[in-house]
Amino acid sequence: MKKFLNEFKEFALKGNVMDLAIGVIIGAAFQSIVTAFTESFINPLINSIGGAEVAGHIEIFNTGQYIEYGAFITAIINFLIMALVLFLMMKAINKLMSAGKKKEEAVEAKTTKECPYCKSEIHIEAVKCPHCTSDVE
Repeated sequence: MKKFLNEFKEFALKGNVMDLAIGVIIGAAFQSIVTAFTESFINPLINSIGGAEVAGHIEIFNTGQYIEYGAFITAIINFLIMALVLFLMMKAINKLMSAGKKKEEAVEAKTTKECPYCKSEIHIEAVKCPHCTSDVE
């Protein structure tokens, strides 16, 4: 049982799990901001431009049951805003991560070259290939 608890502790305190937990908390907080933005700004704009009531509903066959299309439209707008923000954030993070990798690859590429005869990797300053012993320019 002690081994299980130690493994769980190691898993739970890894950087990826902690990052995920922080991301979920920030996402939940950001969701309330997006919802407030949609209800305070986007819905009134839609109402004033199109004359449609976003917070509306339609009664189904005089049964007292309603289809809440306004809430559904608001949820779609919230989702689109959240998806756009997350896409832009991930694009920026990926760009930063790939910039670091490109620098590392550029440093590695400058230290070696390929032999034109045997296609093996040799030092950039080599004038003779150690594999096929041909002269390299």
